[in-house]
Amino acid sequence: MLVHDPLITRSATHQGAKRTVARTIENIVIAGAGQAGGRAAEALRARGFRGSITMLGDEPHPPYERPQLSKAMLQSPYTAITYIKQARDWNEALGIRLETGAAAVDCDPDQRIVSTADGRTFPFDRLLLATGTRPRRLSALQDAPLEVQYLRNVEDAFQLRRHVEARSRIVIVGGGVIGLEAACAAAKNGCRVTVIETEARLLARAFPDLISDLVADRHRSHGVEFLFGMTVTGCTSRSVRLSNGTEIAADLVLVGIGVVPSSDLAERLGLPAAGGIAVDACGRTAAPDIFCAGDAALQWSRCHGRAIRVETWANAQNQAIAVAANMVGEVKEYDDPPWFWTDQYDLNIQVTGDMRDADHIARGNPDSAKFSIVAIRGSEVVGALSVNAAKDMAMLRRIIAARAKLSRADLESPSYDLRAALK
Repeated sequence: MLVHDPLITRSATHQGAKRTVARTIENIVIAGAGQAGGRAAEALRARGFRGSITMLGDEPHPPYERPQLSKAMLQSPYTAITYIKQARDWNEALGIRLETGAAAVDCDPDQRIVSTADGRTFPFDRLLLATGTRPRRLSALQDAPLEVQYLRNVEDAFQLRRHVEARSRIVIVGGGVIGLEAACAAAKNGCRVTVIETEARLLARAFPDLISDLVADRHRSHGVEFLFGMTVTGCTSRSVRLSNGTEIAADLVLVGIGVVPSSDLAERLGLPAAGGIAVDACGRTAAPDIFCAGDAALQWSRCHGRAIRVETWANAQNQAIAVAANMVGEVKEYDDPPWFWTDQYDLNIQVTGDMRDADHIARGNPDSAKFSIVAIRGSEVVGALSVNAAKDMAMLRRIIAARAKLSRADLESPSYDLRAALK
């Protein structure tokens, strides 16, 4: 189907009264061919949209999911890229025009044209910004004589894997999830790994102290060294220099200090983009017929009580599917609680909602290999973290999404069945 979308416009007659005009939506352009862009394109077809869909990606690859970059692709030299679909299938199976190596760099909202870096133009009736993020750069290591790497695309993963296979000395700047997953893969393969973290502990933004300590201890048991409260000030061709004057021998520096939204196109459109591209619950930006989904979107989070960017696999997929529905005339508000996971050694850790500024209640024994921590404000569950307790997490995600209220006594009781909270 083509979409006949009712738009409210101002009539030239009868004292400026408003009237409804049906506009046919024939051309949809998706700026970005990552997970959000790919899942949105699939969802548009699944919703019955038969018009033209063009997906513009800056990488030479068809859409793929990024968790594999710091997980499976670093663990084995035989792991290939897992694509959402092969390049030919986007066109042959779905009738979607996929342009790789074609970064969208400009847009004329009046003419409704998107331009790519190679000078081509693509007309649209509706535009989805799925431009994602790019790594935050470490200025102290710009033009460094030592190899410095960021982990954002498949080429980065292949290059890092070569160092892992060579058992290189690797210094990782940043004790976040991506850096720690890379540290895990490297340490398991016999690399000498040192992690530099400016905070006093690991994963301070999302994890309680107890989990930070658990993760650090597990890494140390595999030979990983940690240096906290320090920054990198420079390097030589064979070492990294720290703020306390220490030098750490290294063959490679992997920088994982976060990301920034790729909002250049949004800024050219004059859209609010400080800290992310602002959207409403349906994924609409401040510009008519322009939507945004994925890591670049600044969206309201009920659990956090503020607008945030959600840099997770689940959000890139599920928000994009919801926004695609809205692009073809449905009204589907998206407010899934954030959720992500990390696998490190024998630990599967999952986090949902917001763990900060809340009371924490343990379910199970934190000294064991299987337990959960639930975050509550008043009687509402706003966040949860599980360690090797996937069944607990599945229920806690549903409880948070349903805004269910539980008593502290029930949460603390190991015999309490979480399913009862949803009845």
